[in-house]
Amino acid sequence: MTGPYPGRPEAVIVDGRTLSCEDVAAVALHGARVVLADEVLPRLARDRAVVDDVVDRQVPTYGLTTGLGSRSSYALPRDELAQFSVRTVRGRANAVGDPLPVPVVRAALVARVNGLAGGGSGVSPEIVPLLVGMLNSRVHPVVPEVGSIGASDLCQMAHVGLVVIGEGRAELLGEVLDGAAALRRARLSPAELGPKDGHVLCSASPLAAGHGGLVLHEAATVLTLAQAVTALTFEGFRANTSPLDARVLGLRPAPGQSRAAAELLALLAGGDLTDPRHARRVQDPISLRCAAQVHGALHSALDFAGAALDPELNGSGDNPVVLADSGEILSSGNFHTPALALAFDTLALALTQTAAISAERMRRLLNPGLSGLPANLSPYGPERSGFAPLAKTAQALVAEIRLLSAPVSTDPRHGADGVEDDSTNAALGARRLSTMLVRLRQLLAVEALAAAQAVDLASPAALGRGPVVLRTAIRELVPRLDDDRPCGADVDRVSDAVLWSDEVRSTLRALTRGAS
Repeated sequence: MTGPYPGRPEAVIVDGRTLSCEDVAAVALHGARVVLADEVLPRLARDRAVVDDVVDRQVPTYGLTTGLGSRSSYALPRDELAQFSVRTVRGRANAVGDPLPVPVVRAALVARVNGLAGGGSGVSPEIVPLLVGMLNSRVHPVVPEVGSIGASDLCQMAHVGLVVIGEGRAELLGEVLDGAAALRRARLSPAELGPKDGHVLCSASPLAAGHGGLVLHEAATVLTLAQAVTALTFEGFRANTSPLDARVLGLRPAPGQSRAAAELLALLAGGDLTDPRHARRVQDPISLRCAAQVHGALHSALDFAGAALDPELNGSGDNPVVLADSGEILSSGNFHTPALALAFDTLALALTQTAAISAERMRRLLNPGLSGLPANLSPYGPERSGFAPLAKTAQALVAEIRLLSAPVSTDPRHGADGVEDDSTNAALGARRLSTMLVRLRQLLAVEALAAAQAVDLASPAALGRGPVVLRTAIRELVPRLDDDRPCGADVDRVSDAVLWSDEVRSTLRALTRGAS
């Protein structure tokens, strides 16, 4: 994302307890600095003292004094514990494919820093400031996109661990370097790993959590855009707004629908369409009449996902975990993320519903028998194609979105023989959401172009405030369609320069703020 970040903090204070999706976006997308809260390093030192004590007493402890996975019954020689940490990182850096985008890597890094800052990992305290230094100096480990099955993000986060020890590859100011060179240019020194450190660098689910924070942040914005585009379609179609009446919705208070309806009415405020007497017909097609129900379900899915994500961003996903108060290190299942994976799947399905009705609203605008407008929104009559071919593009986008909505949390999966017999695919669940959100934004751009044309042809006396913002931004870039012309480039312009515009987004958010 480009442009200023509304309300962007100069720094995000990381304390292990309060990291939000907005904080993740500020660090990942807009380069906000990360600062450790004052209590973090003393907390890490207390936890590390427990690790040192357990090592000194040679207490059998998973991943510390024993091997990992199916080798957990193997006792490690005392003099090999530090080297075992290095081998743990090297042996798990097995991800493949194209590098993850830099914002996703930054999101994973800040999620891991926050998870460590809250305590429970027992990591050597100096490693956390090094990770912070990498973020603030923009040393971004090259992490391939495929490798996590959701039983911790081991095979991908190990690529971060390689850079921490001065190996692997990292991107710095657009140049890909070996890890040691990148750290050196940033005036950072590689870490000397101690017992447990290698496992900590690979453990937990920071890729799923960090990337999840990014997609939830973006999905909330795309929902606002979907509401604004729907309001513009309402204006062009001259839709009946009586289904948005709070009294109607109160008779069956489905999750999120009242909020979605209030937002639509807030966007339409200032125009004459909020009075149902100005509607073209008494009952519209479902894609218009039930927009609040569908968008309300997306609101509900976002709430569900947010509740599942918060413990992943602000909790310890390590195994085992260190309990400083009792001096114990206990086996943990906190790395397992079924609720998060289920939330991502639910959000994917809700986005698909939103996409489906967007394409249908666009098609209704092209139908003169329903819209009362010229066929295919062409002012020249049936000898012109108008927007009809663009409906095929809309359907192609819906098809891809629908394909990506297939649940990933139910796939058969396994890890180490005998002990790692379940996983969640949470990181994959987040990654496919990124693609879905891009396609949905492109689809909303298709609908927005058609809706702006419909408004031009319908010439309503007064537009609502939200439609005015959106139509004005569109017409500054794309003229109305008169004779037939290629429209794909118009869609891309609206998607990238209007719906991706910080100014448009912040204005629309302001118009819907407080609606309930």
